[in-house]
Amino acid sequence: MLEKLIIEKSSPGRTAYSLPECDVPVGANRGSRDFRGSLPDGSLAGSTLPIPERFLRKNTAELPEVTELDVVRHFTRLSQLNYSVDTNFYPLGSCTMKYSPKVNEDVSRYDGFVNLHPYQNEEQCQGILRILYEIEKIFSEICGMDVFTLQPAAGAQGELVGMLISRAYHIKKGRRRSKIIIPDSAHGTNPASAAMCGFDVVEVKSNSQGLIDIEALRGIIDNDVAALMLTNPNTLGLFEKDILKIAEIVHSADALLYLDGANMDALLGIARPGDMGTDILHLNLHKTFSTPHGGGGPGAGPLGVVKKLAPFLPAPGIVMNNGLYNWQYDMPDSIGRVKPFYGNIGIIIRAYAYLLSIGSGGLRKIGLNALINANYLRRKLSGYLEIPYGEKCMHEFVASTRKLREKGITTLDVAKRLLDYGFHAPTIYFPLIVADALMIEPTETETRETLDEFAAAMIKILEEAEKSPELLKNAPHTTPVSRLDEVKAARKPNLRWQKQT
Repeated sequence: MLEKLIIEKSSPGRTAYSLPECDVPVGANRGSRDFRGSLPDGSLAGSTLPIPERFLRKNTAELPEVTELDVVRHFTRLSQLNYSVDTNFYPLGSCTMKYSPKVNEDVSRYDGFVNLHPYQNEEQCQGILRILYEIEKIFSEICGMDVFTLQPAAGAQGELVGMLISRAYHIKKGRRRSKIIIPDSAHGTNPASAAMCGFDVVEVKSNSQGLIDIEALRGIIDNDVAALMLTNPNTLGLFEKDILKIAEIVHSADALLYLDGANMDALLGIARPGDMGTDILHLNLHKTFSTPHGGGGPGAGPLGVVKKLAPFLPAPGIVMNNGLYNWQYDMPDSIGRVKPFYGNIGIIIRAYAYLLSIGSGGLRKIGLNALINANYLRRKLSGYLEIPYGEKCMHEFVASTRKLREKGITTLDVAKRLLDYGFHAPTIYFPLIVADALMIEPTETETRETLDEFAAAMIKILEEAEKSPELLKNAPHTTPVSRLDEVKAARKPNLRWQKQT
């Protein structure tokens, strides 16, 4: 049953609040606002500034008149229509939609954190400065990097900062390099970040195993290449087994190896990018370190670098002198500030609480469980879906539904039908090097029973594609709204309510 709009539940005279009578005299001129004493210099003291007539409402606002119970039930029901990790399995490949422990939320709301103000002086903020300093050291240890900054507000901004640092590094050496090499399986933000920094993007092809073609890389590396942007494990869920050779080729031209840390979940406690020759690395805290993901809220994309690149990090940094934590502004080669104050601190606190609660042994379990879950699900579906690359995977794998084309069934049809079985769809049609791709990542937080249920649903849907394809073509059937014209919904959304007469 569709949930009505709140305005459709309105009944004249109903209220959801009770306020005391106004005990302040109401001015005679309802079209003005008193600014008496509002400016420090008193320039407007005692004056009244009229609100222009064109800004005044001619009619009373048509707001819903409902009871408190109406409001609570309405928005509670709406919240239950949302798909979330707290309610269902969310195997969204390459985005690591895993459960976030609620204790991290509680810690981030401690009074000592929420009542901090960014303009307080260092002496009053030693506690939070210590946390920021320590988590930078923790990230450095986990990733094998020398120094981290917490300023970037998201993974994509971390990429941007990495590219700005690459540019600054080469300029400091007296040269302007113009090219960034990016694999054909890369995340879409990689070429965007490079282009925003003025670089030309050069694509390197994957080989038949879904890994970087080493000979192709040798053929395009030259003294005009600033960096290679690499994801490892890559977007096919495969580990770049020639990573040391790749790093050697890149460094032979004094270019930098940038690692997109989107898939760091698979390496936790198992391997460190810095040990593989990585010069720059960003992390997605929502993907790897259990902070909120999506919903338009704040993110965090900490960035780590090797020692030679530390001078170019955004200023200020955090240092400890004589037992006190201080801001370091004296960074003449810095690319400058990229985020007001020092990043999204509430998100950093959540990650800090998560890391302290699980410890180094817990990190390794997370990495291993991510690998086990993905390979378990891959094996269960391998007899039903085409999986074009690799016999084993890391934390995710990419399947293909292209064999269903002869039945007139698309990957989108499969994705929509999954909703009827209570599952969110995997990432579809990405990466582009796999036709009709289904990119599946179960994450380490899911149980074997959940993976079995998802596999059973996928197998059932594939059987329906053979026997009852109309079930897929018209799916979903059980959601409040069925199949939408997605292009029209994006380009011509109808966001206005019109009263029915």
